[in-house]
Amino acid sequence: MVNDVPPPPLPGAVGLSHLRAYDWEAADGVCGGSPHLHLVCTEAYVVTGGRGAVQTLSPDGYRDIPLRAGSLAWFTPGTVHRMVQGGDLRVTVLMQNSGLPEAGDAVFTFPPEVLADPQAYAAAATLPPGTGPAVEAAARRRRDLAVAGYLPLRAALLAGDDGPYRAFQRAAARLVRPRVPAWRELWRKGALAAAERTGAHLDALEAGEPAYLDGASAYDSVPARRAGFGMCGRRDEYRIWGEW
Repeated sequence: MVNDVPPPPLPGAVGLSHLRAYDWEAADGVCGGSPHLHLVCTEAYVVTGGRGAVQTLSPDGYRDIPLRAGSLAWFTPGTVHRMVQGGDLRVTVLMQNSGLPEAGDAVFTFPPEVLADPQAYAAAATLPPGTGPAVEAAARRRRDLAVAGYLPLRAALLAGDDGPYRAFQRAAARLVRPRVPAWRELWRKGALAAAERTGAHLDALEAGEPAYLDGASAYDSVPARRAGFGMCGRRDEYRIWGEW
């Protein structure tokens, strides 16, 4: 940093991380990450190397979207997505509403009985601290449990029955409902504040009083954590969010 002032969020208050997709084989023979959805955040994959795919479940059905260097794929809230490893797949992830995914916006496709019990869900979703073999084993168990819940959702959707998928969406919404007040505060201090700041800048320019430009500066950062066990793969993450 060039000064001691806390940095503003990234453009649009997005979150940013780098992923190397898991190469662990799941029960269906597919190597990849933990299927999940986000309740309020749109997510984008910018593929920087290798190859693979992202499998998605949404009201318009099941898709298997190829990923290769230069590809861009994104999915809106409620879309179940599963990153698939095809060979050294590396992705830069852009996440709407930086801070909300870290606060629990993502929900794994665990079986219904786990989703119905907040304590059981938390126990299955939470990894121990660190990056050693025990954490890797826990991350793999979590992935396998998510795949166990995902495969019936996909099979039903492919058969023309969206009932299980819709039920999962509702269960996920019930699970996170108690967190919404805290999420609202993060949104107000991050994405909403960023949008409102743009409005204030436009007002100042229109009035011919661009004094806000006196606060111009540049910032830089490095990942706050490298090779952590994320939902989809080993994750280098940046913690740049907060109030303008």
